[in-house]
Amino acid sequence: MIKITECPRDAMQGIKQMIPADLKAKYINQLLKVGFDTIDFGSFVSPKAIPQMQDTAEVLKKLDLSKSNSKLLAIIANKRGAEDALQFNEISYLGFPFSISETFQQRNANSSIQESLGRVEEIQKLCLKANKKLLVYISMAFGNPYGDVWHADIAIDWCKKLNQLGITDLALADTTGSSNPESITQLFTALIPELKTVNFAAHLHSTKDKAQEKIHAAYQSGCRSFDVAVHGFGGCPMAADDLTGNIPTESLEDYAVKNNIPLNVNKAELNKSYESSWEIFNIYH
Repeated sequence: MIKITECPRDAMQGIKQMIPADLKAKYINQLLKVGFDTIDFGSFVSPKAIPQMQDTAEVLKKLDLSKSNSKLLAIIANKRGAEDALQFNEISYLGFPFSISETFQQRNANSSIQESLGRVEEIQKLCLKANKKLLVYISMAFGNPYGDVWHADIAIDWCKKLNQLGITDLALADTTGSSNPESITQLFTALIPELKTVNFAAHLHSTKDKAQEKIHAAYQSGCRSFDVAVHGFGGCPMAADDLTGNIPTESLEDYAVKNNIPLNVNKAELNKSYESSWEIFNIYH
């Protein structure tokens, strides 16, 4: 069984024109009917950094969670954001982007890698106290365009350090679409057997034509949790001028069907989600 995190937050966050909160909530409410394991629905970060997500609390109030088993995930970048997110019982996961590129960590979170490690410790304590899970994204896990030193051992070492802090949910994140089947295989085959207490996920950005080969490499390497976005919308607005989109939800669905891998989703509601997404992404882009 594959666990799917659907990422409307990632799909919408780079859009400059403000999407009305009612429309965001309408779309997320449709996604909640599908049966995804988790919905990455919003973020509690500085409105100056990500203006599109400044209404996350308002959107949350409009969500109908009464008939959905999907868990909600919100992105945070510091203690203050974590404290804001932890006020809401509806949120199960806090997601922290931890870049192993010094340049990108400064750009994305205005802190050094070392400072961010301290933030993870601080936020992990808050999460444990509030009975929430902290998911840490290993951002730039597969390389970066900034000229910072990168090799697989750096990513592997940081995963081990974070696990030592009690982090048991890690997503290897390909923020700029720089991964390939070889680097994906290298990381997951090294980490999954060694860190047996960690739930690993693949948060891969990709052009659509490369999506299935990346999914295949991660799946064959033992990864069973994938972050996706309908039609491959989105990307990290802090990473580059040209956004490299997320793995399309339909690419993961196609891969599962071709390989007889069960997906615990409502196909009819998933098809409705594919259609309803255009209400946002045809107008706001």
